[in-house]
Amino acid sequence: MRLRFRPVDTTFYDHFTQSAQHLLTGAALLAEMLSATADKADVARRMRDAEHAADETTHEIVRKVNSTFVTPFDREDIYHLGSGLDDVMDLMDEVVDMILVYEVAEIPAELSDQVDVLQRCAELTAEAMPRLQSMRSLEEYWIEINRLENQGDKNHRRILAKLFSGQYKAMEVLKLKDIVESLEAAIDAFEKVANTVEQIAVKES
Repeated sequence: MRLRFRPVDTTFYDHFTQSAQHLLTGAALLAEMLSATADKADVARRMRDAEHAADETTHEIVRKVNSTFVTPFDREDIYHLGSGLDDVMDLMDEVVDMILVYEVAEIPAELSDQVDVLQRCAELTAEAMPRLQSMRSLEEYWIEINRLENQGDKNHRRILAKLFSGQYKAMEVLKLKDIVESLEAAIDAFEKVANTVEQIAVKES
């Protein structure tokens, strides 16, 4: 049997949990941004603040890795997980910013389906991060994230089909396509986080 010393310090797990909480905030702000009555400039300002807070948590993870002799699992995996969580937040911030600066006149209702997927991914990720310390009950997390990513792919194809149906003006199609692609990238980024968690769990089992 392989014995592995696992440090008692929970700081890394706390930081990962905090990063996932930032994603819950970001997903909620993204959903708010799609509302017809939203104050888009205010939502974008709050998203920037949330993104900066997420960046600071990521920097704390990097500083902790660089100053810790014994880490709870491989340093490379810690970097990948921290940067993966940060990538999701960056992409959600990008979507909110594009909706603001592109001054999109009409947001297709189908985009809400993608944001629903993102919110569910954020919820599952926030639930999973505290379980990293025990490495238990994580398999259902990455399986469900994979299922949601597949659903996001289907939504993505349907949204693109609608954009190119002739219902929208060419300039609006270009704007909306950028937003749709970034939403898809954010869902993909959640799956990359889940894949990293799976790799860590396999190594630590």
